[in-house]
Amino acid sequence: FHPLKPDPLLHYNAGHPRLLLCPYTASTAPPLTSRLPDDLLGSADPGQILPTAFPPGMCFIVTKMATSASAQLSKVVKRQYLELPQGDKVQAMYIWIDGTGDGLRCKTRTLDSEPKSVEELPEWNFDGSSTYQSEGSNSDMYLIPSAMFRDPFRKDPNKLVLCEVVKYNRRPAETNHRVTCRKVMQMVEGQNPWFGMEQEYTILGTDGHPFGWPSNGFPGPQGPYYCGVGADKAYGRDVVEAHYRACLYAGVKICGTNAEVMPAQWEFQVGPCEGIDMGDHLWVARFILHRVCEDFGVVASFDPKPIPGNWNGAGCHTNFSTKEMREEGGLKYIEECIEKLSKRHNYHIRAYDPKGGLDNARRLTGRHETSSIHEFSAGVANRGASIRIPRSVGQEKKGYFEDRRPSANCDPYAVTEALIRTCLLDEEGDEPVDY
Repeated sequence: FHPLKPDPLLHYNAGHPRLLLCPYTASTAPPLTSRLPDDLLGSADPGQILPTAFPPGMCFIVTKMATSASAQLSKVVKRQYLELPQGDKVQAMYIWIDGTGDGLRCKTRTLDSEPKSVEELPEWNFDGSSTYQSEGSNSDMYLIPSAMFRDPFRKDPNKLVLCEVVKYNRRPAETNHRVTCRKVMQMVEGQNPWFGMEQEYTILGTDGHPFGWPSNGFPGPQGPYYCGVGADKAYGRDVVEAHYRACLYAGVKICGTNAEVMPAQWEFQVGPCEGIDMGDHLWVARFILHRVCEDFGVVASFDPKPIPGNWNGAGCHTNFSTKEMREEGGLKYIEECIEKLSKRHNYHIRAYDPKGGLDNARRLTGRHETSSIHEFSAGVANRGASIRIPRSVGQEKKGYFEDRRPSANCDPYAVTEALIRTCLLDEEGDEPVDY
């Protein structure tokens, strides 16, 4: 009987997301993952060695994931309160973008009845000095309800309410890009602009370590993880499935999801959405993801390059078309748009992440399925280009194109507005026109 030695792989125990079971084996046989009894796991402490039902010579050592304290609270206990009747009252959770440009805030108020449209929702206020949006001496900011969704956490008749933020003088807050986006969308509504955005993200522990990665090393190199299946390839699918179903319940136009190239990295797609709806639906999808991750005790990161080195970054590839592009001969209009985009690369780079291109500079290196941030490029089926024309579009001579430059933490209002300004309003130069 050889001394126990650690297997290099950590295995996730599906029943207990806060515990990682590291198999210790007495041979070089492939590691096995055990689903240990709930009563045993419930009393397990970090560092404790647990026996298994597998062949002699195998046991498990328990290590804890870095998860939030709130995730350790009993969801069963909470459920009994959420099932209490609420009478005719409705809880409306107001959601807004804070002063960072990529962070979300929320708070809840009680309504006397279920609102049937966003116009029935009252305005509200908040302390902007606590959200990086104002000074303490003049801190009142106002929430203007802009889009309403069903609440997948409290369920019907409760609502999620996405809001615009305006200052004390009713001018838009600096990170309120919805106002100008809505204006330019109204200018081109006759062209029926459609968008679809592919939101990549990375699941992290509360310590910033990627979910499921060994605590003292790295997983195997990229290759088997994209659209992968299996406990050694897909890290965190429970989060993905919960988010998908919650978005469908809410009325978000989520249209798909998949595991991405880097382990613990995932993607969901939202669209097609017309005009301002693209930004509304993607922001609410992000909010729902944050809330789902909160329940699981993990973090959804939209950092464009969460792990340095030979690992893929995270983007928000944006697919765009107009009525003319989707009709016969539409490839001509696609090529015209790409020509306009080629002359305004710097403007788009500044619009495609909340730090004016600084975040994206870590991602757009010309490697890991990205183009260079310093050069504009386009090609058919080329994932290393700024703009990709899908092969099917090239063959059918109509359809859409994909802008691969937006970062994962981009503001979809800013991205879609920039595309409209350049492609449909024929703006030039590095500054937007004030209409």
